[in-house]
Amino acid sequence: VQLQASGGGLVQAGGSLRLSCAASGRTFSRNFMGWFRQAPGKEREFVAAIRWSGGSRTYADSVKGRFTISRDNAKNTVYLQMNLLKPEDTAVYYCAAETKSFLVVTMRSGDYDYWGQGTQVTVSS
Repeated sequence: VQLQASGGGLVQAGGSLRLSCAASGRTFSRNFMGWFRQAPGKEREFVAAIRWSGGSRTYADSVKGRFTISRDNAKNTVYLQMNLLKPEDTAVYYCAAETKSFLVVTMRSGDYDYWGQGTQVTVSS
């Protein structure tokens, strides 16, 4: 199983970026895909998650109303549209997949089994 994250970059505060996470090697029909981020000197934190089937979505409070997670089942790809970016959004962003088919979303990084390589997002003030 491979998760390939892309789409990071440098953007000014108030700008937008869209991250992509392409999954290969298996299907995740009843599973959650999540985005996490880790800033220098900080712990990895939950950002958003979506279930492949049904599209149930959950967001961290810090990104609600600004970020949108979506998926394209045909492309086996999950997206994170990030709008109104702030300097505090600066971090390495990771996509992840869980394989336990949780009934409700899990925000714990330890519950996710597969991880992408991370993509840097830098927001300048």
